Amino acid sequence: MYKELFKWMIAIVSQPAKAWAALKEKDNTEDHDVFLSRYLYPIIGLVTIAAFIGILFTRKEFHVELALKSAIRTLISSFGGVYLSAYFLNELWGGWFKQKKDFKLCLRFSGYSLALMYALNIVLLLLPEFFFLNIFVLYTFYIVWEGAVPYMQVGESWRLKFVSVATVIILLTPFLIEKVLMLLMPGLRF
Repeated sequence: MYKELFKWMIAIVSQPAKAWAALKEKDNTEDHDVFLSRYLYPIIGLVTIAAFIGILFTRKEFHVELALKSAIRTLISSFGGVYLSAYFLNELWGGWFKQKKDFKLCLRFSGYSLALMYALNIVLLLLPEFFFLNIFVLYTFYIVWEGAVPYMQVGESWRLKFVSVATVIILLTPFLIEKVLMLLMPGLRF
């Protein structure tokens, strides 16, 4: 299961055009639950585990409470971020782009588009001194650009608008959820 997960993550990041075409074919033959159970939930689980382990072994003291806080914050922001971004994309898809709403399609698109961000989160949670890698999050624009036409069937005339709005939604939603969570539950700060 994890071998396939890493294969798709690497494909999406290294060759987005080929990966999106293959994902479109794959998603036409597979059930939506397969996407959730073999891609989205395991990758969110890996990010959460990386948050827990990263705090335990990158701090001077061995502090389980801080590790649990980090894991909870990461889990909620990752899980909520992908679902909220899919919801916003679905609403824009039906309203602004005048397409038939399809939440499952938007959820898969958001989940696959976040592959690079999840990979970077895992690396940065385990190795926080490599903070400069955050600049690569901007590559998500290209990943979304390559997926807009083959996967979402966006017309060329709407492509730039869709990619711009989708990238902002996909990147900012997990960040905003984390900030709102910190405001509502200050005990999760460390």
